[in-house]
Amino acid sequence: MSVYEHFRPEEKPLIDQFLDWKEQVSRRYAARLTDFLDPRQQRILKSVIGKNDEVSVSFSGGYNGAERKRALLLPPYSPESEDAFELSYVEVEFPAKFVSLSHSELLGALIGTGVIRGKIGDLIVTDSHAQFICSKDIEPYLAMNLTSVGRTDVSCKPIEQNRLIHNEEKWEESGGTVSSLRLDTVLSEIYHLPRSRVAELIERKMARVNWQLTEKKDFELGEGDVLSLRGHGRSKIISVEGLTKKNKIRLQYGKLY
Repeated sequence: MSVYEHFRPEEKPLIDQFLDWKEQVSRRYAARLTDFLDPRQQRILKSVIGKNDEVSVSFSGGYNGAERKRALLLPPYSPESEDAFELSYVEVEFPAKFVSLSHSELLGALIGTGVIRGKIGDLIVTDSHAQFICSKDIEPYLAMNLTSVGRTDVSCKPIEQNRLIHNEEKWEESGGTVSSLRLDTVLSEIYHLPRSRVAELIERKMARVNWQLTEKKDFELGEGDVLSLRGHGRSKIISVEGLTKKNKIRLQYGKLY
């Protein structure tokens, strides 16, 4: 069975890239460090590498529970260390007594410096702190160029890994039934919104599936997919559990809170 059969047709270019990396590591006997990957991309890479003696893969995002991680592809018998992931940890200093920063504002400011998303790992934002993880090579650039977030002046300084603050994600699990696994239908069930309202939000580019923006309200979902709807949070399909007597599809899903 081909690896392509396990994933969606639109993910074929990503699979091809991962297969190319695997071949390069095996042929050249040299390690390959990737940019930060979202969890869906990590899952695909694990499947592509599989269990073999030629290439191994490991991941690190800087702390237990990190969402975005870099992958390290290694040939046989190559040593691995946490330093090999080349991660930097950065504190964003701002006047927390007077203003607050949001995750989206900080991400927008980072991207606004011209850095691609793949160079940036998790962002950790609380009422009084803002931190992010990035690839080591761009830390000096961001320290020089990230001087404001929105209207707030900020400065950046590197910190040690043990100074990261992070909370374990908590998911509230629920169950329900839907007429189909279309994106608009499932989001309507999860967030208790009219389907017409959900369709409007999708068309306005406010929905993501597995961290990728989608404008297709009829996008067909499956078990394990992670969803988000701007202003309503993140959710995931835990399991698809067959049909009811009225031919409705039973779902178990979780919402992040």
